[in-house]
Amino acid sequence: MLIAVPRETDPIESRVAASPDTVKRFSALGAKVLVEAGAGLASGITDADYVAAGAEIGTSVLKTADIVLKVRRPNAAETKAMKPGAIVVAIMDPYGADAALAAMAKAGLSSFAMELMPRITRAQVMDVLSSQANLAGYRSVIDASAEYGRAFPMMMTAAGTVPATKIFIMGAGVAGLQAIATARRLGAVVTATDVRPASKEQVESLGAKFVAVEDDEFKQAETAAGYAKPMSAEYQAKQAALVAEHIKKQDIVITTALIPGRPAPRLVSAEMVASMKTGSVLVDLAIERGGNIEGAKLGEVVTTANGVKIVGHNNMPGRLAASSSLLYAKNLYAFVEMFFDKKTKAFAVPWDDELVKAILLTRDGAVVHPNFQPKEPVAAEEPADTSVAEAPKRASKSKSAS
Repeated sequence: MLIAVPRETDPIESRVAASPDTVKRFSALGAKVLVEAGAGLASGITDADYVAAGAEIGTSVLKTADIVLKVRRPNAAETKAMKPGAIVVAIMDPYGADAALAAMAKAGLSSFAMELMPRITRAQVMDVLSSQANLAGYRSVIDASAEYGRAFPMMMTAAGTVPATKIFIMGAGVAGLQAIATARRLGAVVTATDVRPASKEQVESLGAKFVAVEDDEFKQAETAAGYAKPMSAEYQAKQAALVAEHIKKQDIVITTALIPGRPAPRLVSAEMVASMKTGSVLVDLAIERGGNIEGAKLGEVVTTANGVKIVGHNNMPGRLAASSSLLYAKNLYAFVEMFFDKKTKAFAVPWDDELVKAILLTRDGAVVHPNFQPKEPVAAEEPADTSVAEAPKRASKSKSAS
């Protein structure tokens, strides 16, 4: 069984899908691991590190691989390079990627989207969203500190008192909670908001103050899977008014709100940004899905007319590639290890397993995941009057990943 780890082709991607530790683990199971030359350099892992762990280094690693481990979805050239029947595991970003899914299906690949992993106890060690969001939340505070240019903790000195920095975290999921914890460790005064009722206790347990309109809708604003529900226009208006007043008093705002399969919700308007003091900083962790902050630009740090910085760094986990790659590699190993049959000493995918079915996108030449089935073409109706042919109306929907 050959496992291939190619070098990521996206120029913004600095992570890698295997670590020396996971190479050792795969080798111990009896698999051969082939790593593309230079694949781990951006994550601080040399080819020699992989060789010492038991891997082989190559240049064209996809052609004979039985399992391909990647960070991002394979591009068209990579998809064509893989042999039919190969298994590819990655963060697939499948929403709105119909052509890419169709190409993987046509190539005969069995593809798995790790970000669709159910958030259940059994799958915690495979939860790539949590492992990567945790580091993104940490990095957001570090980046905010670098742009802010002032100390976070209150400092009382003979020359005077330096006031504590006020930081507002919008969204208290994994990234938001880590941002709260990091900002608190650095001495800031932290407040946070989220539409999920359960988040209030989590926020307060980290020493931050919770800010939200806590009405009846708020109490029902969480799905069974633990994600935030879209809120009504009325609630959004009340929450926006509360947040607008709060933001005026903040030095740093970090937004983390994403809903799977939907564009990032707009949380901070241009008017809110304009209300902040000169030198204030906003960090948008949802920028890759359209952003939570009006005026944020992907891959840029924007300075507004009133001297406020809006940080829109691309691939925030990749800004800590050495750490995020180690965690991501462990996520992948935990999933692939499920395939290993200890009796036969071979890999065999348990196709009926609930985790496998939840994240399997393509198999046997077809897109099999129910959420990403190809759309049926809408047939044109026969016109009532053949002298006047109306163009058929087609509805189209676009989706983005969260």
